[in-house]
Amino acid sequence: MEIKTSLNIIETAESRFQEALKELAWKSILSYLALRNLELLESRYKKFERVGPRTIPLHEWIAAVMPINRMTEVSTMIEERIRGAAKLTALALQLHEFQYNGPDPEGVRSRIPNEDTAKDLIKILLEKTREMIRSLEK
Repeated sequence: MEIKTSLNIIETAESRFQEALKELAWKSILSYLALRNLELLESRYKKFERVGPRTIPLHEWIAAVMPINRMTEVSTMIEERIRGAAKLTALALQLHEFQYNGPDPEGVRSRIPNEDTAKDLIKILLEKTREMIRSLEK
């Protein structure tokens, strides 16, 4: 016996999971870009971070962990070498916001009004990320 619901919960869950993966993928790419350009972060983050029994430079910790609250700042710092990093970070963070708040036609909780717009933005994020990665390989 198949149970039918008005909401396809599994499809919605899968969609949200895919959005989360895409957002995390950009976070990982930004971390990679920051690690390749550590000297740009070093002048801004001069303190140290305690990690277990060790103390490491804060700029290395930020580049490796890439906390969400530092993504915008880091992306603007590496923008001078990697064009488009700041815009892609802003887009990824909008999608992250949408992931937690859902669609919002009034634009109060999220700047993304509906799921169709979110899907289009995800496609743009993926396409532009691929272009950026290809340009780094040259």
